[in-house]
Amino acid sequence: MSDSPAPLADPHLVYDPVVGDGPKALVILGSTGSIGTQAIDLVLRNPDRFMVTALSANGGRVGLLAEQAYQLRVRTVGVAREDVVPALREALAAQYGAGEPLPEILAGPDAATQLAASDCHTVLNGITGSIGLAPTLAALEAGRVLALANKESLIVGGPLVKALAKPGQIIPVDSEHAALFQALAAGTRADVRKLVVTASGGPFRGRTKADLARVTVEEALAHPTWAMGPVITINSATLVNKGLEVIEAHLLYDIPFDRIEVVVHPQSYVHSMVEFTDGSTLAQATPPDMRGPIAIGLGWPERVPDAAPAFDWSKASTWEFFPLDTDAFPSVGLARHVGQLAGTAPAVFNAANEECVEAFRAGALPFNGIMETVTRVVEEHGTPATGTSLTVPDVLEAETWARARARELTAQTTTANAEARA
Repeated sequence: MSDSPAPLADPHLVYDPVVGDGPKALVILGSTGSIGTQAIDLVLRNPDRFMVTALSANGGRVGLLAEQAYQLRVRTVGVAREDVVPALREALAAQYGAGEPLPEILAGPDAATQLAASDCHTVLNGITGSIGLAPTLAALEAGRVLALANKESLIVGGPLVKALAKPGQIIPVDSEHAALFQALAAGTRADVRKLVVTASGGPFRGRTKADLARVTVEEALAHPTWAMGPVITINSATLVNKGLEVIEAHLLYDIPFDRIEVVVHPQSYVHSMVEFTDGSTLAQATPPDMRGPIAIGLGWPERVPDAAPAFDWSKASTWEFFPLDTDAFPSVGLARHVGQLAGTAPAVFNAANEECVEAFRAGALPFNGIMETVTRVVEEHGTPATGTSLTVPDVLEAETWARARARELTAQTTTANAEARA
């Protein structure tokens, strides 16, 4: 392992851009989402450690965005939807009151990318989906520390990210990868035998593939442990999220796919584990709360006191671990396959899944139809030709094709189901 390239995320390396004294300046992308709102809670409780210079959001919750901007007194607010600018300006005016200067507003699909390159120490990319790739690349190119919660940007643009990132510049914010990051601090890369990524199993743990054919959208959105956005929650129900995390672990830590294992841990107390060559295993454990991983991403190499709740060890508890049911949940195996193909294959996998999740939410696909359709799209895409010469246009072209093909296959499924019912 000593001859392998340096990993993207290494707890032994600290990348610290020089930006002056005082609280660490942050830019939060996706501020009105689950990651963003919890990050802001952490910042507000630690004003001596952090300050926020800019926020960005899609634009669906302008009232909350304006409230956040006022609480944090940011310089700039970015919004992807230009049509909500009047409503945002009105909401900001209501928060700030007469005579107070309002923050600058950036609007349009490139707003988050512009803010990712703005003056700050750390960019928290909490955007959902592959639209987070451009901000990820912008933050790295501008020399910012990147607290990465947007796993999709790494999945679809792995070689692009690796080409830009300096040692220690990326700190993972996913609970699983923040756990691996912390456990890896206990040894050298040569000591690592295996990464063990834990999965809650989602709302359908223990169900067979036949059982899953009848589940509803409401059931898929009822995650037993975590409160997340709808796309990530359904990805957790299909375990696509875990498949993406396997690819992410491979890219972040440069560990081969055959040494990354997934186990089901319903309690979600152990967020992941590292098995070392001497037979010992280090597990990172906390009650389920994303403020802990967010604090690692924003504060590393320092820890933020009382960032998240701790266990009460005076109370009895049971922690369970089960093997993954690969028949009911084929997504992890498919993710390994596209990760090994590399090139544009992960982008195709991710884009097709995003389309199929939306189709499932709209009632156009059954639950099992999500992975069945994604598998067909991946198979039709074949072996990518781009390999390590991947470019942003390659990714965008592959995503466009995958989304279109997924929609075509979904329409065929809808028609076939209608004919069967008739």
